[in-house]
Formats: sequence, C-alpha cells, structure tokens
Amino acid sequence: MELYAVMPRRADALFELVDAVLCAGGPVVSLPELSLEGVHRRGHGAMYDALARGRVDVSRLRMALAGLTLPRGADGQISIALDVTAWPRPDAECSPGRLHCHRPCRCDGVRQTIPGWPYQVAAALGGGRTSWTGVLDAVRLGPDDDLTEVTVAQIRDLLARLRAAGQWREGNPPVLFVFDSGYDIVRLTWLLRDEPVRLLGRIRSDRVMHHPPGRRKGPTKGRGPRHGEAFRLTDPATHPDPVQESATVHDRFGRVTARCWGRLHPKLERRQGGWADHPGDLPNVEGTLVHLAVEYLPGGRDPKPLWLWHSVPDAAAHDVDRLWRIFLRRFDLEHTFRFFKQSLGMTRPRLRTPEQADRWVWLIVAAYTQLRLARPLADDLRRPWERPLTQDQLTPGRVRRGYPRIRRILGTPARPPKVTRPGPGRPPGRTTSPAPRHPVGKTRHKKVTPRP
Repeated sequence: MELYAVMPRRADALFELVDAVLCAGGPVVSLPELSLEGVHRRGHGAMYDALARGRVDVSRLRMALAGLTLPRGADGQISIALDVTAWPRPDAECSPGRLHCHRPCRCDGVRQTIPGWPYQVAAALGGGRTSWTGVLDAVRLGPDDDLTEVTVAQIRDLLARLRAAGQWREGNPPVLFVFDSGYDIVRLTWLLRDEPVRLLGRIRSDRVMHHPPGRRKGPTKGRGPRHGEAFRLTDPATHPDPVQESATVHDRFGRVTARCWGRLHPKLERRQGGWADHPGDLPNVEGTLVHLAVEYLPGGRDPKPLWLWHSVPDAAAHDVDRLWRIFLRRFDLEHTFRFFKQSLGMTRPRLRTPEQADRWVWLIVAAYTQLRLARPLADDLRRPWERPLTQDQLTPGRVRRGYPRIRRILGTPARPPKVTRPGPGRPPGRTTSPAPRHPVGKTRHKKVTPRP
C-alpha cells in the first residue's frame, strides 16, 4: 500500500505497470508487450500516458526505502555502495540531458563512451556472498553536475533519512560508503570530514602519497615542509614496514595478503578542478592505504595490484582483513545493475524526456524492492537443470519467477479501468513542427583560478 500511496497521479496505471514488470514470463523487452500481461488491465496508451504525465513522490519513496530492514555487518555497521550505471541513448537526438557515459563494450572495441543518461545508485550491502542489495537511492547526473558534489549531497541526504528512520543513532558505528575507481575519494574525504561516515574506495596503482611532514632540516629558519617522504605505489623500495599485515586463504583467489600503512596523504594541486576555489592553503587529507595481493584470479587471469584508500588515517585501528572483504561485496551492486537491465528492462523503453526516464527508473527500483520484500513468501520454482536453493539462497530471478502466485494472494490496490471509447485521433490537416534536437552534453569542470 505504501507504493500505491507514493503515486499521487496516474497511480492505478503506474502500479499495474510495476506488477506487469514483476509478473512477465521473461525479460522485459518493450513497454507495449508489458501491456499484454494479464495483470495490466489498461492499454499501452494509458501506460505511456502514466509515464508522461504521472507522478511519483520520490521523497516519500526514498523515506520508505530507508525505513526497511537493511543488511548489516557483525558489529551493526551499515555498508553502502555507490556506483554509476548508464542508460544508453545514442540515437535519441531529441532527448535532452544526455552525457557521454562510460561503456567499454562498444561494437568496434575502440570507443569507450556512449551518449546516454547516467544514474548514480546507492545500495546497502550484505555481509555474505549474495546477489541481493538494498537499493536506497538513484540520482540522474546532468551535464552541469560535478560528480563529487552530487555524491556529497546524496550521501548527506541519505544520512538524514537513515537518522529519521531510526536506522542510525548516535553511538552506532559510522556508516561505511564503498566506491570503485573513478571517484575522487580524497576530496570526498575532505568534504565529508564532519559527517559520521567512513569511506573506502579503489585508487590508481600509479599514484604517489606522502608521509606526514617532519621538521625542517638545516640550521636556517623558515617555513617547515608540508609533505614528508614520498610513498610511490609502483616502487616497493619506498614502502616501509606495514602497520598491519594479514594473510588468509580465499576459495576463489587462493592466498590473499593484505597490508596497510597509515597517515599518508596525496600532494594536492590547484589545477585539479575540485580544489581550484579552495580558500587558503590546500589541506593534507590523511588516510590509510591498503595493498591487496592475491595468488590468482578466476579464469586464469594475471593478478594485478589492488590499492584501497580508507578515510580513517589510524591504520592500527583497522581490521585489514575485513576491509578488503567489504570492498569485494561492492560487486554485488553490479549484479543488481545486471538484473535491472537484463531482466526488469531498465534501459529498454525509448522514452523522450529525462523526467519520464526518472519515473521509469524509480518504478524499477520499487519493483526490485517488492521482490526483496516478497522473498520470504517465494517458492523455489527451478528449472530441471537448476540446482535447488534454500529460502535464504533464492536469487532475485527465482523470486520473480514465483511472484505471480504471490500477487494473486496479496491482490492489488489499483482500481479497475473505466469503460472508454477510442479517441478522435489527430485532427485532419494539422501538423506539428519537428522536435528540437539536443546535442550530447559534456561534464563541465570548474575553471581554475590562477594563484596571485
């Protein structure tokens, strides 16, 4: 009923659209085919009208998602992963708000971007090996948005909702946010320094860090050094003895060795877009570096060095073995993206405006949450070649396979459609002007202000 209540306009059509997505016998390939499902009692015209003129109260839906039971670690800590997924729209010249989104799997193997709508999704991570995540938020990035500033605003709003829902209280462990490469995690650490959060993310293996500055050398007086000795990630000769080191055996990676060093910071420069307007001297943002080395990778691939950055500078206070295991759980969000696109049809509709795309994305998030809530009621409807799974092992695809039975038991709050007649259609002799074309936007970086 809460899902129906967050739809103040075209609620019946939107709710039946969610039911059609969940009760479809296979992957969603188009919107008109969804209108042929038995649970969708309206025509495809009502479906497109609901996406064009309907309304979803996103604020209320976000609050409802924050109030659901979230997966937690053994110490009660909430771990949330953030990542960007693209909705490819290469031929939609009449659709505004498109960006060059990263997509390496292009047909020619050379182009690494594709025009589309990027969405940044935040999802709570579980503690074990699973393909389930607790999706909490989704934000579309625009041409004029700065990824770091949007991420900071999204994290602060999410923390406020978790506080209001009673998911986080004073005295609880700080919320851990996990990032992949592509995020300026050092700048995120600085901007979120006053929030009860911890950040963990992957950084490039060619970066250079520095130890805390020491005392000025020599008898002359002057300003002390701002950076200590260099810590080059590619040069083991510059690596001192680690503060902590652990070695475990993993069933997929063999022997895993993790080492960490604390109180390291990068040398920031004003020519970097995010620090161009910073008043005064640039800060030394300290954190902990974690180096992860594995014996082998699945598929016979050669292992590469993996470096992680943690926002807490005290390396002695970390459980280094727990940190890299939490980072591996970040890839559960990739399973969610794959299920969104391949099964629920997140990128299948050919919608004109980004506002319609936002409504559709939130309907997909609501449908996925419906599956997560219906998991205890689902049966294991497996194919003859599939192995049986227990109730705790059911995947989103297996739960969706049995959702039509659950829907028949629970019913629907949507009202039946009214009796209507076909419309008059377009008046004769009336034409419309061509739709305006919109170029693909580019992320605009702030201009660097030269130092006096």
